[in-house]
Amino acid sequence: MAGRTISEKILARKSGQPVRAGDLVVCEVDCALGTDGSVPMALDYFKAMGGERLCDPGRLVFALDHYVPPTSTQTIGLHRVMRDFADRHGIMLHEAGAGIGHQLIVETGRALPGGLVVGADSHAVTYGALNCFATGIGSSDLAAIMLCGRIWLRVPETIRVVLTGELPSDVYAKDIALALAGRLGADGAAYQALEFAGPGVATLALEDRLVLSNLAVEMGAKNGIFPADAETTAYLQGRTDQAFEPVAPDPDASYSRTVEIALDELTPQIALPHLVDRVVPLADASGTPIQMVYLGTCTGGRLRDFHQALDVLRAGGGVAPGVQLVVTPASREVRDAMAADGTLDALVGFGATVVEPGCGSCCGTCGVIPGDGVSVISTANRNFRGRMGNAKASIYLASPAACAAAATRGVVTDPGKVSR
Repeated sequence: MAGRTISEKILARKSGQPVRAGDLVVCEVDCALGTDGSVPMALDYFKAMGGERLCDPGRLVFALDHYVPPTSTQTIGLHRVMRDFADRHGIMLHEAGAGIGHQLIVETGRALPGGLVVGADSHAVTYGALNCFATGIGSSDLAAIMLCGRIWLRVPETIRVVLTGELPSDVYAKDIALALAGRLGADGAAYQALEFAGPGVATLALEDRLVLSNLAVEMGAKNGIFPADAETTAYLQGRTDQAFEPVAPDPDASYSRTVEIALDELTPQIALPHLVDRVVPLADASGTPIQMVYLGTCTGGRLRDFHQALDVLRAGGGVAPGVQLVVTPASREVRDAMAADGTLDALVGFGATVVEPGCGSCCGTCGVIPGDGVSVISTANRNFRGRMGNAKASIYLASPAACAAAATRGVVTDPGKVSR
């Protein structure tokens, strides 16, 4: 019998059963995230299920991140309900302004190799960069976990994504993710795991791996998972004192298919409105007018992303007239690091509007909303019509460097063509 993939082995561990792809399993959850976009409904389900006490409050994390700052008396009320429930039951709650829940799960060492971590938000897949099985769930699933600490899952088949070579200059992790989305399509990995492998993995920083795992759900994937290595351990140093046991695939593991991406052959990529898999080489869209540039989100709002963008902004002489630059750090830790090394002041000096750490404009629930007819280039993960709060705007997705290049010229521009 063939060996097992990383996902099969983790779900076998968490269910206590020798599972294979296609099996239905009930698993113990190590950590579950709820946000202000999902917890209020989960609390309604919890009450409807007769819930009074939590199975294990230590496994739960709440984050106020989708409405930062609150945009109405209704959202103020939702935050109050979450605070009261968390305080009453002893749940860790990250206040408004602390950052995006997904970033906070990673920063605080809640996502560990070999674990099962879920979130009531589709981009919980991000944590898979740390060698854990991570997936998005619904509010009813979160309520059930609050009651019993477990979840049922169908064990996914796995697509093996083999990365070879090393990225050229001016090509970034977002370009890998967009190239993969273009190849697989928006549903090409439906309810399958993306398991990243190959010598190219070792060339990617942990922050780069987070981008790839984050975008996995945009291809329909149940999760996107990396092997653990020295980069994983180094990132977790000082973030957790818990023991963890990494999981590697068996040499003879069975995969539904294998996709190979030669990193050294990639060029900058861009997703055109209004589909994340409508991906073309960025050169094909060169010259497209841009009026708003958005740097942030759980895809592109980390310190590494802002450094890449700032390098291009400096090389290009700043922001072109008529372009609005909006910056939203993924967390307070990121913002503090930006302030400490001068990145924040430099971006403000270029005229950036800096928004409180959180989801910001990405989902259109708060932050800066684009105007009618505005073309936005963004480091985010979704660009469907209305995503940023205005169905009359158009959203392009690209790397932080490509977004910054567009800011300097007012049109889509290859970052490699911005003079250094």
